[in-house]
Amino acid sequence: MSPTSYQLLHPAIYIFVGLITRCNLFNPARRATPAKAGLHPAIYVFVGLITRTFLSSSLDKSILLLHSLAPLSYGRANVKRFCELTNTDLCLVKSGFVNIIGNPNVGKSTLMNALVGQRLSIITSKAQTTRHRIFGIVNGDDFQMVFSDTPGIIQPAYALQERMMNFVQSAFEDADILLYVTEPHQQLLKDERFQERLNQHQAPLLLVINKIDLIDQEQLEKLNQYWIEKFPKAEIIPLSALKEFNTGYLFDRLLQLLPEGPAWFDREALTDRTERFFTSEIIREQILQLYDKEVPYSCEVEVEAFKETPNRLEIRAIIHVARDSQKGILIGHQGKALQRLADRSRKELQHFFDQPIFLDLYIKVSKDWRGNDRQLRRFGYQP
Repeated sequence: MSPTSYQLLHPAIYIFVGLITRCNLFNPARRATPAKAGLHPAIYVFVGLITRTFLSSSLDKSILLLHSLAPLSYGRANVKRFCELTNTDLCLVKSGFVNIIGNPNVGKSTLMNALVGQRLSIITSKAQTTRHRIFGIVNGDDFQMVFSDTPGIIQPAYALQERMMNFVQSAFEDADILLYVTEPHQQLLKDERFQERLNQHQAPLLLVINKIDLIDQEQLEKLNQYWIEKFPKAEIIPLSALKEFNTGYLFDRLLQLLPEGPAWFDREALTDRTERFFTSEIIREQILQLYDKEVPYSCEVEVEAFKETPNRLEIRAIIHVARDSQKGILIGHQGKALQRLADRSRKELQHFFDQPIFLDLYIKVSKDWRGNDRQLRRFGYQP
């Protein structure tokens, strides 16, 4: 078929693919949700029309454009079938989502950073350090493995924590492999509903016993037997994420379990998050390390300005607190505490971005923002 014929077919192809994806004719057992499914036809028509108007070379380019815009929810079977129908090579041999869940402070973020080979999730000794769901993407010649770090599972006490648990819920929905992380001194999940879902989920379940460098062989054998009884279908892998002991074996095992399918992200992508997001997380990490009690958990960092200049990166960030008293604690006597926070944050940001940083920090009281729906949405915590 000639390039001209491809151009004439573009809108029809995308309308067709959009409709079959919406109706899920290729895979009735895995239906898309109505909210997500309703977008499909418009997206495909839009991509088809853009391709027909602006590209004149081949169908492969239009597929690549579609591929870069396609939401994750389109379904592995549908995208794979589309690749087969159009005879393209965009489908990798293996790809999938490895979703990491567990109680707070068991080393989930440390493990993801070790598996990805980059420091993407912030790490502190405090519980509930991770608030969002963060993707870390590893690309190989014939695979794409998408790791997903999630907040530690808790019984939510206010709206922010409820939103955090929504991120955990979403990790169950698109998991190709579930990675349940434990450590010697914490056992069952703090919310029994998630434990039931782990046992009932159809995806392969790998149960990681982390921090084994802190126990002896006899204790490890007892833990191994305990988890076998609780999760009979799980494959148990002991390791130390901090020491990177046995993490190589875990990665190889995950690669063996990955299903066939397309690449969900660009082959050069390392994460789904922006530079502004990592800036706010690095500043929040320093708050967690420098302040105690309730103060770190009442702070949210909003990057108001992020500007690259020839000589440096200029950043202005606002630290939102829930009460006036917390603002005073952050500032400290004669502003020394805030200055220390700014200095440490600047140092970490310079290391992360590998360039000079100008950092301007402000503190704003946003009354009870952790329970305010409008504020939570603004900070990226969707219901």
